[in-house]
Amino acid sequence: MTRLAAIVVTYNRLDQLTRTVERLLAAPEAHLARLLVVDNASTDGTAAWLAAQADPRLEVLRLEVNGGGAGGFEAGMRHLRDGMDPDWYLLMDDDGRPAPGALAAFHGNDRSSREGWAAAVTYPSGAICEMNRPWVNPFWHGRAFLTALTKGRAGYHLSDAAYEADTPTPIDGTSFVGLFLSRDAVEKAGLPDPRLFLYGDDVLYTLSLTALGGRIAFDPALRFEHDTLPFSPGTEPLRPLWKVYYYQRNLLLAYRKAAGPLFFRPLLLMVLPRWRRAAALYGADAEAYARVSARAVRDGLARRRDLTHAEVMALAEG
Repeated sequence: MTRLAAIVVTYNRLDQLTRTVERLLAAPEAHLARLLVVDNASTDGTAAWLAAQADPRLEVLRLEVNGGGAGGFEAGMRHLRDGMDPDWYLLMDDDGRPAPGALAAFHGNDRSSREGWAAAVTYPSGAICEMNRPWVNPFWHGRAFLTALTKGRAGYHLSDAAYEADTPTPIDGTSFVGLFLSRDAVEKAGLPDPRLFLYGDDVLYTLSLTALGGRIAFDPALRFEHDTLPFSPGTEPLRPLWKVYYYQRNLLLAYRKAAGPLFFRPLLLMVLPRWRRAAALYGADAEAYARVSARAVRDGLARRRDLTHAEVMALAEG
């Protein structure tokens, strides 16, 4: 029997976590052998609620400090790898959950042809969740590169038609919401980098897995729900301000990984002016935004990942 273990990373969102845990544990043991909840030092009653649950498949890993999504997934994957050693890992945030029947669909097909499978993630309304739309690396595929020059993001992310297709689509990267990873994938790519804290950890991880020879595919039959709000970083401010640091630094790390030395510098000429203009979105906080952004860019270009979360928050606070 294929043993699937789910990892849910949570921080102070008990209302979302309860729905996700209940949805997962509604699956039979044959479809879900273990559910590991990584509690990022929540203070909203999460620990007490988890302690009251009776399903023996539920395991809780409580961290002493909030390690962000990256730290949570790293700790969870390490814990399972060194203990249970499942055949497959399933990753998600506390506000992401499989649609009814998704785990049955995963087990209903031979998954050995790929090291990773990405789910079709939608909002509760049924609309495609853009932040979780899988993609191919345009710097590895000539056709995608040319299309990206004219269509931008749409040129290298999967089309809506892929979500309605009858067959899987090969991809290079995806998010950690509804990502199935095999034991072989973890052996190839290791664990996510906990120093990233937030944003881009999934991009860098899946891109690295593909670069190391891992094969990932998008399967529209694997349906996931992401109960979150849309976010457009180019048209609205990112709050709290400390998130700007992780968003921009980690994107630079991801851009370098994706583009390579030939295309990274030209890419900067597009990205950096856009980030400078974004200061106008922050009103009275424009100066603080500029300070955080400048440090993020400096560290991203230097490939520094050693700033602690406390230091990042202090930077944002001035």
